[in-house]
Amino acid sequence: MAGQFKPARGRLNGTGPVAVVDIGSNSVRLVIYERKARTPTMLFNEKLLAGLGKGIASTGRLADESVQLALRELTRFRALIEHTGCKDLYIVATAAARDADNGGEFVRQVEEYLDAPVRILDGSEEAYYSALGVIAGFWQPRGIVGDMGGGSLELVEIDEKKPGQGATLPLGGLRLSEEAGGSIEKARKVTEAALKGYDWPDLAPGERTFFAVGGTWRSLGRLHLMQNDYPLHVMHNYEISAEEAVSFCRKIAVPYLEGIELAEVVSKQRRPLVPIGAVVLEQVLTSMKAERLVFSATGVREGLLHEKLPRSMREQDPVIEAARELCVLRARSPAHAEELIAWTDEFFRVLEIEETANERRLRHAACLLSDIGWRAHPDYRGEQSLNIISNASFVGLDHASRAYLAAAVFYRHQGLREGALSQVIRKLFTDRLRIRAKVLGATLRVASLLSASMAGLLPRVSIEKTAGGLALDLGSDLANLDGERLRKRAAQLAKVIDAEVSLRIE
Repeated sequence: MAGQFKPARGRLNGTGPVAVVDIGSNSVRLVIYERKARTPTMLFNEKLLAGLGKGIASTGRLADESVQLALRELTRFRALIEHTGCKDLYIVATAAARDADNGGEFVRQVEEYLDAPVRILDGSEEAYYSALGVIAGFWQPRGIVGDMGGGSLELVEIDEKKPGQGATLPLGGLRLSEEAGGSIEKARKVTEAALKGYDWPDLAPGERTFFAVGGTWRSLGRLHLMQNDYPLHVMHNYEISAEEAVSFCRKIAVPYLEGIELAEVVSKQRRPLVPIGAVVLEQVLTSMKAERLVFSATGVREGLLHEKLPRSMREQDPVIEAARELCVLRARSPAHAEELIAWTDEFFRVLEIEETANERRLRHAACLLSDIGWRAHPDYRGEQSLNIISNASFVGLDHASRAYLAAAVFYRHQGLREGALSQVIRKLFTDRLRIRAKVLGATLRVASLLSASMAGLLPRVSIEKTAGGLALDLGSDLANLDGERLRKRAAQLAKVIDAEVSLRIE
């Protein structure tokens, strides 16, 4: 689409902005992404709860008022799409448009308003793209994806890299609320009956994870998060046990959330649907014998974009790519960050520090993020880096891993004092990750002082095993880099790893 968009300085260029218009039974949303990428970054996100699916169960038609409300919003969407110069526009419509008698007429109007074709997703396609969105947003996920919209519930099994066969059930929030006449008990009976006909995949123990997609379930998750005073207000990959989730769902299955603690954190427009969502979620978790519930911020839109990527990009690690983008935008020397990966690989190899595959990828991501706070005042670089990493829109890592990244980079800037690290971060990760974050932070402190955080020097400093630990060999050509402060940081590192760290300048 022709527009007047000019990339702002510091933005990542490439394919240019990409827009997705998602026309659901409850909401109409525009999301503009910076570009096609393994971890697409949102430039703009706006939704309108138009309620297109209201009344379909009784009238079979989209309500005229909802249609007009949606079309007015689409007029604004088109102006924004043209203003931002989007190179590609994808429009998808789901249950309301495909089920209503006047859905075809509405879709033709949408195409006229946006001057682009609309793709009406059938139930299996909606399930497929929801699952693909979860695959895009998590690292090697396994389990069942459930996407609860206003008109339907899609269920599909995922196996790390591919979705299985999906199914659509008539358990959307608006639809179920109307069918039940607002009665929680009737909604429960309708849900039980619908789920009896679903043949749940036979999942092995440890793989019975349910990934919840959709605004109603995210609102439910946010209410749980706030009631439990959870330290990190990031919904993506927020995880609770299925047992706790079932208990919570039963507790909040109250019309309009009346009398529920902190109900105000749920928008007024969502409050009538969250109790219905709780009924469905309780029944789903019980029926599939789930072990855990994980909330996903990625779904159909991200799945649609993920499919458009070449295979080589789809197979990239989302955390590494997101960290690399932040590195390019914020670090003094992105090339130095890449050198840190190889240098710490060697450091951990020489010390024979055992790492899982996940710990290794997190260490690599931390290297890429290690200098993103350098423009801040030196006293606040660690704190700023921690805040950015803690709250960044990362996908592909759980909250404990996010805490590890934040802590490692914090230690790199602020030093290794145990009491300095935020209590919020301390609550999120295990002792194993905390210790490894400190080891990596101490290693990065040595590397940054040694090289001034600029590329070209670290590859010339070899790491050699000694009887008591290891030696950093500067050689005669780098002997002038030896100094008191560098030796102090080497001593700090030695204390953390409980081994000798010496500087060799022969």
